[in-house]
Amino acid sequence: MAAYLIVDVDDLLQQFIQRGISVDLQEMAVGLRGSAALAAGLIGPDKLKAVAVADWNQYHGQNSSFSPNTRRIFQTAGYELFDMPHRESLADSLIMHYFSFDPEPVDELILATSSVDLIPLVQRVKTTRSARIRVWGSQNILLDTPYASEIVFQPLESLLGIQTKNVAVYVDFENIAISLTEQGYTVNLDHLIERFVGQAKAHGQVVKMAAYAPWGQRGSLPPLVDSSGREVADEAPSRLMLANIDPVFNLPGKNSADMRIARDVITDAGHTDAADVYIMATGDRDFNQVLNSLRARSKQVIVWSVRGSTSRQIENNPGVTVEYIEDFTNLQTHSSWGAASASASAIAPDDEPAAAFTPSQWSSVIIQMDRLSARSGTDAVSSDELVAQLQRVGAVVSQARGEDLVMQAISLGIVKAIPGGNGSVRLDPNHQIVDKTRVITSRIVVRVQRTLQVRGWEYVNYGFLLKGLAMDRDLDRPGCNYSDQWRSDWIDCLVREQVLVRELIPHRHNPDDLVPVIKMNPNFELQVLEDVMPDEPPSLDWEGLSLQALDGQEPETSDMARRVVVSVEQFTSFRGFSWCPLGSLHKRLLNHDSGITFQRAVEYLVANGAADVNEYPNPQSNFFTKGISLNLASAVCRQILSDRDVFIRMLLTLYERNMAISQETIRQLDWDRDWDLELWLSIMESENVLNGVPGRPGQYSLFRTHHTVNLVADARRERPGSLR
Repeated sequence: MAAYLIVDVDDLLQQFIQRGISVDLQEMAVGLRGSAALAAGLIGPDKLKAVAVADWNQYHGQNSSFSPNTRRIFQTAGYELFDMPHRESLADSLIMHYFSFDPEPVDELILATSSVDLIPLVQRVKTTRSARIRVWGSQNILLDTPYASEIVFQPLESLLGIQTKNVAVYVDFENIAISLTEQGYTVNLDHLIERFVGQAKAHGQVVKMAAYAPWGQRGSLPPLVDSSGREVADEAPSRLMLANIDPVFNLPGKNSADMRIARDVITDAGHTDAADVYIMATGDRDFNQVLNSLRARSKQVIVWSVRGSTSRQIENNPGVTVEYIEDFTNLQTHSSWGAASASASAIAPDDEPAAAFTPSQWSSVIIQMDRLSARSGTDAVSSDELVAQLQRVGAVVSQARGEDLVMQAISLGIVKAIPGGNGSVRLDPNHQIVDKTRVITSRIVVRVQRTLQVRGWEYVNYGFLLKGLAMDRDLDRPGCNYSDQWRSDWIDCLVREQVLVRELIPHRHNPDDLVPVIKMNPNFELQVLEDVMPDEPPSLDWEGLSLQALDGQEPETSDMARRVVVSVEQFTSFRGFSWCPLGSLHKRLLNHDSGITFQRAVEYLVANGAADVNEYPNPQSNFFTKGISLNLASAVCRQILSDRDVFIRMLLTLYERNMAISQETIRQLDWDRDWDLELWLSIMESENVLNGVPGRPGQYSLFRTHHTVNLVADARRERPGSLR
């Protein structure tokens, strides 16, 4: 039986150094070999081929992080030493030296490593059909690889009984984000979270991670973006929680965060099960006393900080290890981020789904610059005036935050400084963020203004506005107008920017029920409205217009009018009511409403005396309910219900002849009439007269005892022999 243990000495020892783990090399070497023999089912370690791979020259001399006797320790523990100074050819060298000329396939292969450099052995070593391959390491390098389900991974520390240190991390996120911004870095939240978690794990078992900031306080933090470049300040707490980082809220300002973090650190360090390693992400000198207190309790103290923003007291503290965030992250500067985003956008495939374009702090800059430009009549705006405007609307909490925001906008190319303009700036109209933001905000504002002016209303119902925006074809751009939530986010953005006003007013029928409405902010600079909203069909004189004429002008409205009449007649005749709740009717027909089709169909029926919309007393409520009733004597209702009855009589005929109900059989039965069969079959399905036959597309079964079917059948008996 061929069994191999390959120990990647360089990688394992480096992992122990990074994580602050102290190990006895002799015990580790002997323990690995004994555990491998046991796992392979061998009689003893002597039957195991144990190979210790390393650049052995680095373990000579007094400057080595480990004992200069490392080589001798592994040799006396029964390992064959394999010297490999160049890791890039590690797997190739091992295969050539040990496995190429070995005629016996391997039954057990154990790789003790946390590096992917040895993974090629898994594919290239010849093994028996029942062979087992194991990886022992500090990190599971098999995750998200094709070998994850085939190879057994076991934590090295648990095999050797090594006790890792517990690590607690406290991130002064406001301090770090501001420091990174001041040093010219874009704060990529996704990247920062990933690297913080990885760096913390390198020091041991993470038992606590907390990030302190004024979460949710608009304008208190610099812009936070995700890996796609989208501003995600509002999503930061949820993204932190997904990474098991507790987002702790504190009020904006230096003292609030300092006091909260200091209190939590001292309290946690006083517990009997306190962590061994304390990491504080900050550069503030006010924490120096807290750090000294931790050292007095024999705790290992590490500070994550930003170069150029770190207190000298902390950097010179001999009991503190300083790790600079720039060294273990790959954050981009504002200018390089802007260039990379523009390049990625230019080469993105046309069929690749666009990222959601949602409101951000850049939206505040663009909207407020446009407001200032409208007041002054020029596109050039003083940067000081822009910062003051951002403060007035609450987009930033201080002048410093406003200046940072404007500088980042300039770095990203959203705003351009005017040469010789004495600090004046202007928007770049060709920048995609500027272009999209302007289109979205102008469409929302124009729609609200138009609705208020044309309809003479004091406000616009929130739901009515959402529905209107959903139909706005000008908003059909990549990453835009894909859901009511997206539309709500942008409406709320304009409310925050003091362009719109959102209020809760009592419902006109139930004062205890408050409904949201939207108004224009009286201080907003009104835009010049277009004469006709391009996305709304022109008004028609409905009165006297026949269904046939409506078919030619607005076929969707005509079809919906038929659905409304059939549905209301069925509801009222079955329940013995004189009216049908309008909201319930719309909900029933919602799948067939392309936007305003239902509304226009009802308007057509009312204009032609076929229907009446009123507030009716509701027997199940103390309040009136908006409903619709039919005038069955009107020409429109008579025609629609006559067509319905003829269609149901054809269905009854097919049913009685045991013929399948389909478009083909209906045409055979009444070939001389040009029926819109898709429409009428759809109406019959919606009203539960027909049901699709499972497994037979295009075929239907008749609900013979249906209320409307029975009425038509009874009427047909009075005129036997007629389909019509």
